[in-house]
Amino acid sequence: MARAGLTVDRLVAAAADLADEVGFDQVTLSALARRFGVKDASLYSHVRNLQDLRTRMALLAGGEMIDRIAEAVAGRAGKDALAAFAGAYREYALAHPGRYAATQIRVDQDLVADAPAMRRTADITYGMLRAYGLDEPDLTDAVRLLRSSFHGFCALEASGGFGAPRDVRASWERAVDALHIALEHWPARSAPRP
Repeated sequence: MARAGLTVDRLVAAAADLADEVGFDQVTLSALARRFGVKDASLYSHVRNLQDLRTRMALLAGGEMIDRIAEAVAGRAGKDALAAFAGAYREYALAHPGRYAATQIRVDQDLVADAPAMRRTADITYGMLRAYGLDEPDLTDAVRLLRSSFHGFCALEASGGFGAPRDVRASWERAVDALHIALEHWPARSAPRP
């Protein structure tokens, strides 16, 4: 029988909070059970295992992040939309390091297809990039460029990896400017090789 007061949503939210405090990799079912003052076994009526909990954290964090991005980009296009998207991404990553780490795990594609937040992420991201005149497969390539650029920068910033005296925010803004130029001048696809 499920312990009174414990729900999947409460457990996932508490796990996300714990991830922000101690790191995503440090979240265990035992640590979460201690937070609620229950035995580990009490959690298994709500989540199947640690992987299930981590997947649910990824979906929660992904939803939170895209809500912030959607609000930031609303009514914007081109460089303004890109800068707003990038800014909201970076702010979330720095403010919620454990949740952000959850968004980087690989999630089963069947779950992604059924998750409204993940569909919304694709809609907003691809919509912003279509304003640059891109279509497939260039859209996918551009998404990968942005994600790897944003993630790499945020990961280095969070770990203190930028040691030069230059203001990090100024470097971020220049990086976004460079990405905008790259998107505006996206290389034409070459003819397929025979």
